[in-house]
Amino acid sequence: MKVIVLGAGVIGVTTAWYLARAGHEVVVVDRQADVALETSFANAGEISPGYASPWAAPGVPLKAIRWLMMAHAPLILRPKPDAAMLGWLLATLRNCTTERYAVNKRRMVRLAEYSRDRLVALRAETGIAYDERSQGTLQLFRKQAQLDAAAKDIEVLRADGVPFEVLDRAGCVAAEPGLARSPGEIAGGLRLPGDETGDCFKFTNALARLAKAEGVRFELNRRVLRLRQAGGRVTAAVTDQGDIAGDAFVVALGSYSPALVRPLGLRLPVYPVKGYSLTAPIAAAGLPPESTLLDETYKIAITRLGDRIRVGGMAQVSGFDQGLEPRRQRTLEHCLESLFPGAAELSRATYWAGLRPMTPDGTPVVGGTGVPNLFLNTGHGTLGWTMACGSGRLIADLIDGRAPDIESADLAIARYAA
Repeated sequence: MKVIVLGAGVIGVTTAWYLARAGHEVVVVDRQADVALETSFANAGEISPGYASPWAAPGVPLKAIRWLMMAHAPLILRPKPDAAMLGWLLATLRNCTTERYAVNKRRMVRLAEYSRDRLVALRAETGIAYDERSQGTLQLFRKQAQLDAAAKDIEVLRADGVPFEVLDRAGCVAAEPGLARSPGEIAGGLRLPGDETGDCFKFTNALARLAKAEGVRFELNRRVLRLRQAGGRVTAAVTDQGDIAGDAFVVALGSYSPALVRPLGLRLPVYPVKGYSLTAPIAAAGLPPESTLLDETYKIAITRLGDRIRVGGMAQVSGFDQGLEPRRQRTLEHCLESLFPGAAELSRATYWAGLRPMTPDGTPVVGGTGVPNLFLNTGHGTLGWTMACGSGRLIADLIDGRAPDIESADLAIARYAA
């Protein structure tokens, strides 16, 4: 079968890899000159299944008001006359209940754990290298109230059999010795020893090379304009350089997916939420993190990537704007310096922003549609790197007619119709 994958980020490339390994002819189409040049380029670097949680949670609306007032705000809201933004915000608010949070988190953890296992298997099979580490993730709480509020997440981790450790300040320092020099308050932490880290950009490029060796064709510098239909099926992707015909189509275009499938009658509730990151060389041994630390106060991750430190996070709801704001860079630097002072050469840092494709319930949209040969693999939000391999393998299984290894019906777009 000839399968056309639209999108060459980490989601599209992993999908292409698993489809090729299943014996399909695969073509990947993207408007960029190379793979992983948008959202996959400089994300926070953590592969954290246990921390896979929806942003829509009980208490978040009140927290959001406080966040907006903070000097180093984790949430930035830029309202505009945009029906898609308003609809997404209202749908997100509707998911801020205890019942919906539990359902959404469990299915996110299910996919994320499966994805981590698939990544481990892929690494063993191919020897792929991407500045990977398998030393766990520490969620750090500066306030006791934050540590107390983690109880609901701990219940889900315990129910799903995910290993975890609840730590006091001394335990956090033992896990991340660089914290010993932190001048800030540390109430405790939640550590997941099974989590990993790695450079998503390096991984995606390395996997693309392996996929090419498997026969995958990459059509880059090619903009997808629309999908052509006949007889109730998609027959071709119409691009600025002509049509690309296929037997099956996978839309993995992140935040740009809804516009492509809307003419087909599919209402895909994915909206861009901008995140920021900076990457800087390590200044001296013993000062940087050993793995990944998630700062609960600022919603920022600090990750060790080889001889570099990646600091990434924040959520800016402002449409498709990708501009770099100096104020956000100062927030990233403040978070890093308050926990790991002197760890990075900030004078040599590079600064980046990307659009995360978010759904209102936090769960990506992975699966088939009402169009028999059209599949969606999008809406992963901040967890595209964490969920990439599992999502790609799941789509390949569905196209191949195999039952996926995990329950997948509640990951498809049909859940919104319900």
